[in-house]
Amino acid sequence: MTEQERRTGRDESEEERADRRWGELLQEVRVTQMGVQILFGFLLTVVFTTKYDSLADTDQNIYIATVIVGAAATGALIGPVALHRLVAGRRIKPQAVEWASKMTFVGLLLLLCTMAGSLLLILRVATHDDFVVWLVAGIVVWYVLCWFVLPLWARRRATE
Repeated sequence: MTEQERRTGRDESEEERADRRWGELLQEVRVTQMGVQILFGFLLTVVFTTKYDSLADTDQNIYIATVIVGAAATGALIGPVALHRLVAGRRIKPQAVEWASKMTFVGLLLLLCTMAGSLLLILRVATHDDFVVWLVAGIVVWYVLCWFVLPLWARRRATE
């Protein structure tokens, strides 16, 4: 048994590992795709409401930036599906898994920005209070802790 097999507890070929990792990645992407698509769909409707015209220029700029980042997040999180479809059968699954994983990570970062922008806009319109920026910053820190810091900490502990 190789050192890698002892560490992972799996006896699988590179192709079997790629198949397993691809399945896991698709499950993860399904969860985020649904959320980003619902959020992006909601964002697209805001401009058609009567309230939009009465928004301050700053709020309209936040909205526009959030829609653009939301569109980018949607693209990055749907990208792995298109990648899989276009490279299926080309015998490059291990590389495709790596590329799709990177797209998903970028998509998560963009989703974080989309959620922060949406929250900032909603709370600015709903409350008009100065503490909104601090509240949104706290939520962003929470997302970063849950989505990145804790998983990286767990990964580091597992490899020590």
